[in-house]
Order: sequence, then C-alpha cells, then structure tokens
Amino acid sequence: MIAPKTRQELVDAGARIAAAGMSPGSSGNISMREGDRVVMSPTGADLAALRADELSVLDLGGTLLSGPRPSKEFPFHRAFYRRAPATAAVVHVHSLKATAVSCTPPWSAHSAVPPLTPYFVMRVGQTPLIPYADPGDAAQADAIEALRFPFRAALLQNHGSIAAGTTIHEAVETAVELEQTCAVLLSLGEKRFQPLEAAAVSRLAERYSSPWT
Repeated sequence: MIAPKTRQELVDAGARIAAAGMSPGSSGNISMREGDRVVMSPTGADLAALRADELSVLDLGGTLLSGPRPSKEFPFHRAFYRRAPATAAVVHVHSLKATAVSCTPPWSAHSAVPPLTPYFVMRVGQTPLIPYADPGDAAQADAIEALRFPFRAALLQNHGSIAAGTTIHEAVETAVELEQTCAVLLSLGEKRFQPLEAAAVSRLAERYSSPWT
C-alpha cells in the first residue's frame, strides 16, 4: 500500500516538471520509493496529467502489484534505488538541453558536465555519461549500477537525464539544476570557458555533501 500523500507528491512533481518544459509530450518518467514498494508514472503518461489513483506500484524486483503498466524504463529507477538506500525518488526526463549535451563527448570520465557554477557542484555533483542502449534495455541500468564512484545524476547518451534524491523535491531540483547547467554549457558554444578551480569544487562538494571525485 502506498500512502495517499506519497501518490499526491508524485503527481505534484510531474506537474512541476511539465510546467518547466522538461517533459515534452509523454516523455519522461518519475518514481518514489516507500519501503520495498515503488510508485511510478505509467507507460506513455503525460507528466502534466498524472492522477493519484492511476499510478503504477511495483516491488523492487519490478513486479507490477497494482495500477497500469509502468514505464519500460523502470530499470533505470531501480538502479538508483539499489545504489543508495537513502534514495527515495528518481526523475528521468528528455529535457532539451540535457539531451543535447548527452549527444556530445563527456567532459571527463566522472562527469559529462564540467563544474561551471557553484550551484551545479552543490546541487548536482559529478554527472557521468552512461553509454547508449535502446530505451528499456537493461544494459544502461546495469551500467548505472556498476559504477563505483558516487553520483546522484547522470546523462544517458543520446537520450536525456536521470536524477535521484532523498525526496521527490530534491530529485526535481537536481534535474532542474542539471538542465540549467547544460543550458549554460551549450550557450558557450565554441568559446573557451573557465570551470571552477579544483580547490573551489572540493570545498563546495565537502560543504554540501555533494558527490565529486
């Protein structure tokens, strides 16, 4: 049983993501974990029009317990829940700027996006690029789970972004900040840019308990 409050929080998060223009059409999916259960947006759902009584409920193994068929991209979400027990929410979107950056070579092995602003380091942290796999292919989820360094967001190559948090609010904030940083990166074009100095990145990451290797 998923609490009505949890269901409503997921619906409200979907509406916020859609209002920000980060989930065009029926793209993207979001979930929250409550104990050993996950409540998730159904397959093909418009995040702007989710209904609290029409959400998918699964166990952590991926078995549908109630509601409509879930998104085929549930393995992405499960990978983040398995990586960190504190993770309580996951947001996956096909937002324009993050998707565009996911089509370019990564800045480093640990982060596709450079530390351009303090807020990226504070709110997102290192964001690896996960190699391409077809939508729904468990290979990408396996790749997420296999990485041995900490992160709470990733770019999926030629696909979009995924972000996790200890609350749905935190996961949404992480996805929004990642999109904003990708927008800054794209706006620089071919110009040379100056990322934050390593000392500043380390200081911010430690102060805000943000993952940065």
